[in-house]
Amino acid sequence: MRIWDQVRRNPRIGLIVLAYVAFIALGMPDGLLGVAWPSMRADFSIPLDSLGLLLVAGTTGYLTSSFLNGPLIARWGVGRILAASCAMTGAALFGYTLVPAWWMMVLLGVLGGLGAGAIDAGLNTYVAAHFGEGLMQWLHACYGIGVTLGPVIMTVTLATLNSWRAGYRVVGGFQVFMAACFVLTLSMWNRETAPPGGEQPKRLTDYRTPMGETLRQPRVWLSALLFFLYVGAEVSLGTWTYSLLTGSRGIAPALAGLFTGSYWATFTIGRVAAGLVAKRAGVHLLVQGSLAAAFLGALLLAWDPSDSANLLAVALIGFAIAPIFPALMSGTSRRVGVHFAANTIGIQMAASGLGTVLVTSLLGVLARRISLEIIPLCLVGIFLALFILYGLSMNKKDGFQENVL
Repeated sequence: MRIWDQVRRNPRIGLIVLAYVAFIALGMPDGLLGVAWPSMRADFSIPLDSLGLLLVAGTTGYLTSSFLNGPLIARWGVGRILAASCAMTGAALFGYTLVPAWWMMVLLGVLGGLGAGAIDAGLNTYVAAHFGEGLMQWLHACYGIGVTLGPVIMTVTLATLNSWRAGYRVVGGFQVFMAACFVLTLSMWNRETAPPGGEQPKRLTDYRTPMGETLRQPRVWLSALLFFLYVGAEVSLGTWTYSLLTGSRGIAPALAGLFTGSYWATFTIGRVAAGLVAKRAGVHLLVQGSLAAAFLGALLLAWDPSDSANLLAVALIGFAIAPIFPALMSGTSRRVGVHFAANTIGIQMAASGLGTVLVTSLLGVLARRISLEIIPLCLVGIFLALFILYGLSMNKKDGFQENVL
């Protein structure tokens, strides 16, 4: 009770902790599927590539809810959106374990995607509006914790209970628990403390700019393009590194797996480290420095002078790009202006989903038709384009101040 009283007196602390736990929960389902899929497809008697249908369904729901993030928050408030979204995600995960037919599971994938997109965009909007860049970095590091825990949970349930459904029930139960937490803290999400002798500052979530007006802003589309390209590059490297190293460069599978693992390991370390220096370095320097380092890493990977250089290149890119997504998210107001920021954050999340699917798929097509070696060359081009586009996107508006904790 003493801890709860402290949280009620200082809700900002409780809310940021709750946001971190929610991002761990957001990552868990993404980590379940890879381990569960062989057992799932055996139960439903479906071919290997049927996984694509579930991914498309989830992506469709994710794009829809994240794109509509701004209007939904303006109408219902962040707390209600988060509570409903966690409930939807939990219902979808429990539904996976109950439906008798594959097509029903695909439909539930849309529901799960709707919930995940709203949680992702809603928390990014809230943290961007109320907290500093360092806390945004750590928020996204929590997603990595969730993605790491997901496979562990599924592996344990398969080993002990021989059931993929049990793993989904565990994570689904956690999602329902998070929904209950958001319901119990609804009043805190809307509570603000005005500075002594001053008026309450207006937050990003307080603006109710029409979506149509937001979509008419060229800088909004430029900002969305940054997320489309960045997330496409991030996911593509994680997806194709193993194939590049084993299929084109003759590296042993075990060693290639180590190289691929180093990418995600340094990626997570990079986000934790960025949270410590983000306030001092600032968003602008963080993004530019990260893109420059990622560009050099991609050049080294394309050069391929030795196996050890490949390891260094993959690890360098992972560490370098780690702060970019949270930093770009925190800097949304600087690029598009505070009036359009809440709507733009949702659009950026939708663009991220598209980049995950389209850029990764396009690189796969190019690799099949030309060579796997085209992948690092494309990454060089993407990171260079991001550096240029980011410079064009910067919009310094009078009166803008970055919110810090």
